[in-house]
Amino acid sequence: MAHARYFLGVNSPRGFYSLYDQLIDPAQARAYYILKGGPGCGKSFLMDRVGLRAEEAGYFVEYIQCSGNPGTVDGIYIPALESAIVDGTAPHVIEPAYPGVVEDYINLGEYYDKTGLGDVRAEIMSCMEGYRDCCRRVYRCLGAASEIAGDMRAILVTQTLEEKASKRAKGIIAREFRKHRADTGRVVQRFLSSVTYEGIVCRFDTVDTLCSRVYEISDSYGLSHLLLSPILSGATSAGYDVIACPSPMFPERLEHLIIPGLGLAFISSSAAMPYGQEPYRHIRMDAMTDADVLHRNRARLRFSKKVSAALVEEAVDSLSQANVMNTTLEALYQPYVNFSSIDQLADRIADTLLGVST
Repeated sequence: MAHARYFLGVNSPRGFYSLYDQLIDPAQARAYYILKGGPGCGKSFLMDRVGLRAEEAGYFVEYIQCSGNPGTVDGIYIPALESAIVDGTAPHVIEPAYPGVVEDYINLGEYYDKTGLGDVRAEIMSCMEGYRDCCRRVYRCLGAASEIAGDMRAILVTQTLEEKASKRAKGIIAREFRKHRADTGRVVQRFLSSVTYEGIVCRFDTVDTLCSRVYEISDSYGLSHLLLSPILSGATSAGYDVIACPSPMFPERLEHLIIPGLGLAFISSSAAMPYGQEPYRHIRMDAMTDADVLHRNRARLRFSKKVSAALVEEAVDSLSQANVMNTTLEALYQPYVNFSSIDQLADRIADTLLGVST
């Protein structure tokens, strides 16, 4: 059994930032199920069950984890079957491009005992509002942290740094990317990391599953995009498909690259996000900064890092409170869910995808 784990939506300074349109190309999909339903209705359970059935049948499965609670699943993708299942409810709302032809809606709300839920209506509504309040605080804290991080980056990004990063990238491109094919490589986006109620979680285990050679870029100030951007261009120009992983705090900036066809990855690490393995090569991004600029601003940078980290911790604390609210919501709903029927539904979907006759 083999699998990889990513995030497709993250808690960002802009609010919830979604890459769910990157999960699968509907025009190429053989099957695409969009699940609808509220808390505790079995969406994650259903996807876990189908994913496990696919793994047991020998298929590689991508699991998309929840941005707030990485212990739950918001989507699965089975590349060899060109099939996917996704939680299409807010905040990652998914609507079909080819309804009835490719995508199928599945309303798990049909498995609620709505009469019974009426008994806990007030508790559910109160909990929902508390959950939304926590999320709003998360985004405010991350927004403030990103402003400070952006200020630090503005201090350190100099012509000297850009020239050193460009030179290093050219050397890597020449060494790693010999022409593979005439066509340009394809880029898909996945988040490898997310700010969760458990803290900053990065799925470096996915990198280790897919890649035997890992370049670790030690990066205390979010500068690795300067190195990764030209490497991405070099890889795709040589015809290699690339999984580009943006930063949750700055989704327009690259944080990691995975090139499965070469078993090669470039990952950013920091004190808050340590890799913890012995890399193939180690690049110290901090050492490329202008030494004079770093020296003159050392006190300011140290203070800014401390404040930014404290704001992220506040966001994590609010996510923890939100998770408590969500756990309470699920506990309110679950006694009124027909899980036996959902279990049967999961097996029917798995049988359909795997071509098993019933």
